[in-house]
Amino acid sequence: MGSERELQAPQARTEGLVIRALPEEVLVYDLDRDKAHCLNQTAALVWKHCDGQTSIAELVRILEQELHTAIPAEVVWLALQQLGKAHLLTERVEGLGGDARLSRREVMRRLGWAVAVAVPLVTSIVAPTASEAASCFASGHSCIASAQCCSAMCNSGFCA
Repeated sequence: MGSERELQAPQARTEGLVIRALPEEVLVYDLDRDKAHCLNQTAALVWKHCDGQTSIAELVRILEQELHTAIPAEVVWLALQQLGKAHLLTERVEGLGGDARLSRREVMRRLGWAVAVAVPLVTSIVAPTASEAASCFASGHSCIASAQCCSAMCNSGFCA
């Protein structure tokens, strides 16, 4: 029988999200936090199977089947850690006991380059609200690019 932490069954958050599946990744826009997240194939597979019924050990087996390679449990734990940090789980999963948080670098160092392609990645950016995205700077305001200026002309660091 597995340990209590292996028997946890994480639940993916689905409310308040806009989800677009692409061939090699999944894009998730969090309407509540105005953040966009890009999940690579491994992170997307873990998130897809976080149904509140599938244990950590079962997630490892699912990844191994889908990716056709042996997957250490640390890969799933790293994915869950990143998904939790991005608020894409209903609640964060209690992870690796007293261990410090895992990093991608640490997982790759421990497991070697053979599983590097299977290391999960959740990349997040803050998206501007519609009003922020539509606003521009008036004449005389400092700027870096012409796109910031209402006149579409940034000259010597100031809007024309």
